[in-house]
Amino acid sequence: MTEFWLISAPGEKTCQQTWDQMMAATTRNNNLSTNHKFNIPDLKVGTLDVLVGLSDELAKLDSFVDSVVKKVAQYMADVLEDSRDKVQENLLANGVDLVTYITRFQWDMAKYPIKQSLKNISEIIAKQVSQIDNDLKSRASAYNNLKGNLQNLERKNAGSLLSRSLADIVKKEDFVLDSEYLITLLVVVPKAAYTDWQKSYEGLAEMVVPRSSHLLFEDHDSGLFSVTLFLKAVDDFKHKARENKFVVRDFQYNEEELKADKEEMTRLSTDKKKQFGPLVRWLKVNFSEAFIAWIHIKALSVFVESVLRYGLPVNFQAMLLQPSKKTMKRLREVLNDLYKHLDSSASAILDCAMDIPGLNLSVQEYYPYVYYKIDCNLFDFKV
Repeated sequence: MTEFWLISAPGEKTCQQTWDQMMAATTRNNNLSTNHKFNIPDLKVGTLDVLVGLSDELAKLDSFVDSVVKKVAQYMADVLEDSRDKVQENLLANGVDLVTYITRFQWDMAKYPIKQSLKNISEIIAKQVSQIDNDLKSRASAYNNLKGNLQNLERKNAGSLLSRSLADIVKKEDFVLDSEYLITLLVVVPKAAYTDWQKSYEGLAEMVVPRSSHLLFEDHDSGLFSVTLFLKAVDDFKHKARENKFVVRDFQYNEEELKADKEEMTRLSTDKKKQFGPLVRWLKVNFSEAFIAWIHIKALSVFVESVLRYGLPVNFQAMLLQPSKKTMKRLREVLNDLYKHLDSSASAILDCAMDIPGLNLSVQEYYPYVYYKIDCNLFDFKV
């Protein structure tokens, strides 16, 4: 289970007492969840108006940063392509796996100085993550264009003989070149029709050079044959070939063009390899940055909501619970029993604040305690 419940409850006589009560209710007798204290430093409270407005802004910011975290993770999976099993080991926060980072969370004083106001801290995070989002768009666009161009060329060099590039199949000596009268055509013949081809190709038009057909290449279904004839017979030959289900490929041997195609393929392949390493490194670093920012937003949100719910002076214990799927329902019931005494005062706040969107307390997600979900499952697929 990669889902955590980040909750807070007001300090009893001490915050330690609040923690002990929650541990007794959820682990000592019934093992409903694995719990950790969630350390939030002494942040600047500010005015009630600012807190109410910030509550709404943090909800939007939480949603935005969550989406950026998932985008970076998903793009990491896309870039690693066939090594998707390696995705998880590249998605770290501060050099450790996500569960370890969350359960041992420490506020980053250097990035988000607590002497700043709550609003300033949220603005620092918003600016930082917006920059990551913009950089991701431009880097992904450049890499995807390169990858797309390379795939298009690779597709041309794969597939059936009816459509694939012939550049790596044919050689100069397969053609009559620089002749005023003669031309070499390339014809795709189904394997089942090889005998028919050999018997009939010389008679498909006048002026086909006898014994000029050679098998140059085969795939699963067909063979590529060359045949030489006079220029004036080309249209007639193509028409008769079509009637016999032989497909004449539209191809002219041009050494410069073929060389350019091969060079382009090599260049794109080299460029992709060159960009791959730096791009993966960028994704690793910026995934970590975005994820860390996201958990700091959760911490800010818990702080703001706890002050709005439980009042001043600041006195609450933030706690991180990791339930299993089987225990979720029971855990919710136990928590509601444990904290239902908070409901009368919290309901009063809720009643007063129904018209204040800043409190962000929807009826469906309202519990007598402050609650936020942290879901570390970042993918739609299994890695």
